[in-house]
Amino acid sequence: MKKNIICLAGPTAAGKSAATLALAQRWPIEIIIVDSATIYRGMDIGTAKPSRAEQAFVPHHLLDIRDPAQSYSAAEFQQDATALIRDITVRGKIPLLCGGTMLYYKALREGLNDLPAADAAVRMQIDLEAQISGWPELHRQLADYDPITAARLAPNDSQRLQRAIEIYRISGRPMSAWLADARPQQDSELEFITVSLEPSDRLALHARIAGRYQTMINDGLLREVQALHQRSELHTGLPSVRCVGYRQLWDYLDGKIDLSAAVEQAIAATRQLAKRQLTWLRSEPQRHIIDCLSPDAAMRAVDTIAPFWPKK
Repeated sequence: MKKNIICLAGPTAAGKSAATLALAQRWPIEIIIVDSATIYRGMDIGTAKPSRAEQAFVPHHLLDIRDPAQSYSAAEFQQDATALIRDITVRGKIPLLCGGTMLYYKALREGLNDLPAADAAVRMQIDLEAQISGWPELHRQLADYDPITAARLAPNDSQRLQRAIEIYRISGRPMSAWLADARPQQDSELEFITVSLEPSDRLALHARIAGRYQTMINDGLLREVQALHQRSELHTGLPSVRCVGYRQLWDYLDGKIDLSAAVEQAIAATRQLAKRQLTWLRSEPQRHIIDCLSPDAAMRAVDTIAPFWPKK
């Protein structure tokens, strides 16, 4: 008999944290964070990391598990989350997956393709080339040797472009060839159910994103990034520094742009992130949709999940 695992997903600023707290008031849950930014220690404000009070109210897993100088792959998430699901269940609690890193959801639900491991030196070289030539030029080069991958990536999608170029330089094979050959594995004992917080009005979500980022600035995000910037071992080739909202302030501290431009670019990048997240979610036709702009969105999440979980 399959075990129901709820994935509470949604774009950034959709109100996932509020929904998890509402769920924790009704069921004995433990939250497995599905987020590639909150894994980093010292990156709290810009990642909207759960507060100490929220973490005390309900257990959160996979927070603060890496230093910003380190990396964390989707494969590592798959292994960690699978182990956590089993441990939480054995303790008689209910695991809840919550976050917005869609690649992590995909890794856990569908398994992973056996792609080459990341190489920090190669990534740094690609990043240096992008600073000189720009990501659109690297996108044009990618189209020469991997047109299939280039066709599905935007010319300024730096993170995914970097990975596609890295794979080719490490292995001599395009990413599309690796993906075509791979045979992902899936845990047949788990039934993943996606509950998706999505906006009925995209512009309203954009306004929420802008307001939240400005609040982060007011709460000391720039000081948080300055503390990272002062560490000589951190650089723009690292996934931590490339996080949305951090990279733009890093450019300001490097003297490349002024602060107002950095804030505008960070908000624009966050909107693009939300757009990618929503695109991924819409590829899941069986998801249960909740309007994240509704004032009772958290309670609607409770009502949507109730049929899949026993009462507390």
